Amino acid sequence: MTSSDPDASQIKPSWGATFKVYLEPPTLRMLTLGFSAGLPLLLVLGTLSFWLREAGIDRTTIGYLSWVGLAYAFKWVWAPLVDRMPLPLLTRWLGRRRSWLLLAQSAVMLGLVAMSFNDPKVALQPVVWGALAVAFGSATQDIALDAFRIESANADRQAALAAAYQTGYRLAMIWAGAGVLWIAARAEVPGAATYQHGAWQTAYLVMAASMLLGMLTVLLSPEPLARTLPPARNAAQWLRSALVEPFTDFLQRYQWHAALILGLIATYRISDIVMGIMANPFYVDMGYTKDEVAAVTKVFGVIMTLVGAFIGGVLSMRLGVMRVLMLGAVLSAASNLLFAWLGTRGHDVTALILVVSSDNLSSGIASAAFIAYLSSLTNVNYSATQYALFSSMMLLAPKFLAGYSGRFVDAFGYAHFFSATALLGVPVLLLVWLASRNRN
Repeated sequence: MTSSDPDASQIKPSWGATFKVYLEPPTLRMLTLGFSAGLPLLLVLGTLSFWLREAGIDRTTIGYLSWVGLAYAFKWVWAPLVDRMPLPLLTRWLGRRRSWLLLAQSAVMLGLVAMSFNDPKVALQPVVWGALAVAFGSATQDIALDAFRIESANADRQAALAAAYQTGYRLAMIWAGAGVLWIAARAEVPGAATYQHGAWQTAYLVMAASMLLGMLTVLLSPEPLARTLPPARNAAQWLRSALVEPFTDFLQRYQWHAALILGLIATYRISDIVMGIMANPFYVDMGYTKDEVAAVTKVFGVIMTLVGAFIGGVLSMRLGVMRVLMLGAVLSAASNLLFAWLGTRGHDVTALILVVSSDNLSSGIASAAFIAYLSSLTNVNYSATQYALFSSMMLLAPKFLAGYSGRFVDAFGYAHFFSATALLGVPVLLLVWLASRNRN
């Protein structure tokens, strides 16, 4: 059975019923699990780049280190194992989805602890290995959590679950962004050097402890109704059912249209992802303090993303996913131009608030619609594998391209970089238009 097209519904819910969805238990669980999913991302990409730049690591190296995030782009490789393979003892105790969630969350916590005990200014490699452990654990958590979300509610609830997930995700980004910077600033020894590893160590240990919220939610949540899988007679049959069938199912359902869908998925978030790698080095180089960045970009900005995610979820249910997908694509590309303007303002906190507000509102709208769109494409019999394929393709090209962002900035400057990332979003508009015309 495939999930139904959100745009195909002929009966629109009342506004009261629409908002009531956000109080249902599956939606509330996605709020806290979204927090667990959102916490690691900045700690190995965004906030880590701030830490590295403050430690004196050059922009080109920081750009290359963003390739740690390619773990998210290749998670489809082990997604079939997460989808089908039981874990000894854990699966019998918790079920397939929750056992993988708990294992992945434990890996994230241990990786963060390892990062905290190493100073990148003294030895960068151990920090990178810790970041890789966090990234792989986080990517595995995403695989299991996406399947958990899709299997926890019907298709007409997916936009609301996506919005709740995004809300929890963005709250975690406040904590993993502003929280880290705030804790590190408070833990600094007054009068000592500008860069102090001990302050960052304290902050990352607190982040590791914060993963306990997601782990507790997993332990208290019900396992989605287990699907009965036909037993495999041999290894070849297991590999075919776990690896081949999820992909052939997608190709059979969408045929030639599959290429258009995959092209849209691969490029939809390219403007935001490529630009985001250099955002924190940009703030450091523009002279913004930890407290300013924490307050404006990591708190106020993320609140605007929450507003955008809520708006995107509601509009997707009321107007249809494809219309909101187009709106998000336009806004995401256009908002990058504001960063080029910000680079001409010097140390201007008011301008920073304006730019960050616009960018994060756009990102929230686009993300909620995009997650609902991806969810509508999956077959519930292969939900983990297919969704992992889609979300991995979303990251592969942007993350690879983002690795060269530091070199581009060093060669041409921030203004040209931000303008170039805006132009990357132009082809996306055509793909959204074509996909909406061929929507089944």
